[in-house]
Amino acid sequence: MSPNKIAIVTGAGTGIGRAVALALARHGWHVALAGRRREPLEAVAAEAPAGGTRAVPTDVADPASVRALFDETVRTWGRVDFLFNNAGVGAPPIPLEDLTFDQWKNVVDINLTGSFLCLQAAFRAMKSQTPRGGRIVNNGSISAHAPRPNSAPYTSTKHAITGLTKAASLDGRKYDIAVGQIDIGNAATEMAAKMATGVPQANGQVAIEPLMDVAHVGDAVLHMAELPLASNVQFMTIMATKMPFVGRG
Repeated sequence: MSPNKIAIVTGAGTGIGRAVALALARHGWHVALAGRRREPLEAVAAEAPAGGTRAVPTDVADPASVRALFDETVRTWGRVDFLFNNAGVGAPPIPLEDLTFDQWKNVVDINLTGSFLCLQAAFRAMKSQTPRGGRIVNNGSISAHAPRPNSAPYTSTKHAITGLTKAASLDGRKYDIAVGQIDIGNAATEMAAKMATGVPQANGQVAIEPLMDVAHVGDAVLHMAELPLASNVQFMTIMATKMPFVGRG
């Protein structure tokens, strides 16, 4: 195994994080599996090649917990070559004016501040290791482009992730750190299962939306991760081909 294939995946216990972690592990990467609950992380580790993963319970909104995640990864495997900044949550789909401060703050703390803390820790590790550098991919979501009804906290943080990606991509150049973003639409995960039964549309109707296999997201992130550092996918959108995103409606 190459010594330069060490990854951290946040939100690795379920959904998109799980698919990406397994894609990396099955292609020769060592993967630190980060998430708040140990049990789902260990279930993912059990599916991966033996010895290729490590479950590291982490709260990305807690600076000390993020530091511990990166310290343990470096202590275990010697470096960090790739971060998939994926952990995220939503708020209840209720009218904007009915959201509580705590509901807003929880989404901002995890989706935006958590992504920043992990990105910052990755910068610190990657700039100081030999060979220097690495790659970070932020999970932006289709919501980084367009909102769904009653999604102000989630949409706001995902738009902010785009700004964070651009700023970090610029700031990472001098350290040989490549930063990009993947925007994902309607991958078949537990979170998106409701798409199959119908979700509110911008015109007030409820409609069933197509889903794609989440394994394709894993393959897409794997492609980004394995590029040489001289090349970068700055932004990638991967989505169910027929989801109602491109066009009006």
